[in-house]
Amino acid sequence: MFAHHPRNIFIHKNRRASLSFLAGILVVGGLFFYSHLAKAVPSYARQTGQNCAACHAGGQFPELNQFGRLFKLTGYTIGEQTNPFAIMMVADYTKTRTNSDSSGATISPKDAKVLADFGSVFVAGKVTNNVGIFSQFTYTNYDHQDVNNKWVGRLGSDNFDLRYADQAKEGGVIWGVTLHNNPTVQDVWNSSPAWGYPYAKSPLGVGGGVPITTLIEGGLTSNVAGVGAYAYFNQHIYAELTGYQTAKNIFSVLSMGSHMNNSNGSVLANISGVAPYARLAYSNDWDSSSMMVGMFGLDMKLRPLDGTATTTDFGAASTHYRDIGIDGQYQYLAEPHTWTAHFRYAHERVSDNYTALGFSGPVTLNSLKMKASYVYQQTYGASLAYTRVTGTSDSGYGNGSVTVTSSMNGSPNSIMWTPEVFWMPTQNIRVGLQYNYFTRYLGASSNYDGFGRSAKDNNTTYAYAWFAF
Repeated sequence: MFAHHPRNIFIHKNRRASLSFLAGILVVGGLFFYSHLAKAVPSYARQTGQNCAACHAGGQFPELNQFGRLFKLTGYTIGEQTNPFAIMMVADYTKTRTNSDSSGATISPKDAKVLADFGSVFVAGKVTNNVGIFSQFTYTNYDHQDVNNKWVGRLGSDNFDLRYADQAKEGGVIWGVTLHNNPTVQDVWNSSPAWGYPYAKSPLGVGGGVPITTLIEGGLTSNVAGVGAYAYFNQHIYAELTGYQTAKNIFSVLSMGSHMNNSNGSVLANISGVAPYARLAYSNDWDSSSMMVGMFGLDMKLRPLDGTATTTDFGAASTHYRDIGIDGQYQYLAEPHTWTAHFRYAHERVSDNYTALGFSGPVTLNSLKMKASYVYQQTYGASLAYTRVTGTSDSGYGNGSVTVTSSMNGSPNSIMWTPEVFWMPTQNIRVGLQYNYFTRYLGASSNYDGFGRSAKDNNTTYAYAWFAF
């Protein structure tokens, strides 16, 4: 029961109601404050009076450096209030090595075309001395095709993080509470799933990434509501505990664009009870270097989609996901050179009692991701990433809408290498060329679907131009 590539109930009912009420106050309050802010230029850079490289490693957004991490941990509140609005646009080109199936039918009709794929509006910045926000709403031009094969766009809540932060013991402890819509979007390290590599990827075709990955690595598509508390001790030890519920009713702004009943678009995840998430990390900074090693865990019960994959089956038993992992990162920042490296390993165990899916679990999935990059003069960069997924062979893999039935043996096992080169002519523009090279795809290097298709047929060239103003 694993999610496509692209999210024990420990809280008593009364406490859960209190958390929901507090989170609702934060949402409404934050949006109220921002309705009164429209005085200067947008973005955190203008708020702090710094350029993008002050927060991002080598200027390579969204990868945060030490100051960027502290800026986020202190609630996006460093600097002065400014106009919080900003925009982002992505134009790209995707070319799949073999864009046809065994019958000759086209797999991706938008392959080998230059597209204006995404556009985002941000509301981000300081609200008060203790409250700040990061919110992104994205319009996707080619989100899905309707029953007449016509492309349909979708406006949705992409990433959202509203937080209250303060300091204690003369700054020795930074603590806060956060309301967000995507597990790990609140994290400050780029080894975590929400902000991990690739920072830009093709949304089209079959080669945009490995076809099956864990729930915490993107399966919830930014449509849950999480309320959590965190503390950072002496800029070394980070600890966090968060509880997640379905983002509906007062939290609907967090899942805008997702629906309980939508056969073509993004279907809203329905969480049974409250899903706990925990994070613990150790970090250290010295000279021009910084490092972090950490661990994380998510325990979530989801009510699955029905047999038609169009709506949640509320009468069914839930599917139980337990994801645990370790991660780490290293940065060397000494102009004109920037070196960074990340790794993440996640292990997922899934138990399911929903027999309509034909799932014979429990099953396991293991995901390993590593990336190293180099940037020269905050302008020219290159990276190499490695992704490997292994797990139990079972044709029931998926969340009701995504399965590996295209695999001859029902295996999720895939290996992908991703070299990339990029150029940043200014601090808010990045142009890149990326290549996904598969040595294994859904269990085999050749004939994985039983119709002669090889892993290398999914190799994908992706070129993009990323603008943020």
